[in-house]
Amino acid sequence: MLFAFLHELGHLVVGLMLKFKPQALSINPLGISIKFKINIDDYNHKINKANKLALKKIIIAFAGPAVNFIIAILFLINKIDLWGIKNDIIVYSNILIGVFNLIPIYPLDGGRILKNVIHIIKGLEDSRTYIITISNVSIIILTMLSSIGIIYFKNIAILFIIFYLWYLVIKQNIVYNERLKVYEILNKQYKEIKKENVNS
Repeated sequence: MLFAFLHELGHLVVGLMLKFKPQALSINPLGISIKFKINIDDYNHKINKANKLALKKIIIAFAGPAVNFIIAILFLINKIDLWGIKNDIIVYSNILIGVFNLIPIYPLDGGRILKNVIHIIKGLEDSRTYIITISNVSIIILTMLSSIGIIYFKNIAILFIIFYLWYLVIKQNIVYNERLKVYEILNKQYKEIKKENVNS
């Protein structure tokens, strides 16, 4: 939990450096999550098919895992224990937290990074479609791998993590499908208005 807290602190510090204001702090089964208030000025600076905000989101999302990797490297080099926690556990815990958060499942850091990279290259609508597909494929592969892990390590905690990740993926699928319905209604109304304008 200490290193998960430092992970979130990395997001917070980089977010503040990029002039974001923290909006909400929430506690979930895998730690703490910070939500930032969006700076409207970032919408005015375009980067390919996105805006400056997408680039800032990538930097903030990567800051958390970066903190864990830096801690792991420092303790790997120095070989010291911290408050009775063995050096190997510190290194292993931070690598685990960093790698886990970079899994390409939205809304984990890896999913956020990938979504915003796709947003910059292909646009917002495509980024949502791609990240949902990538998240679904990733959770299926991860479930298969974790099944082997549960049998090999005999660790039931892996099962709870997979259940939580499934919850995240299913929740995002529902949000995505609801957005699609809204877009379909708006597109239909737009076409009707356009048709009326052409006829009149």
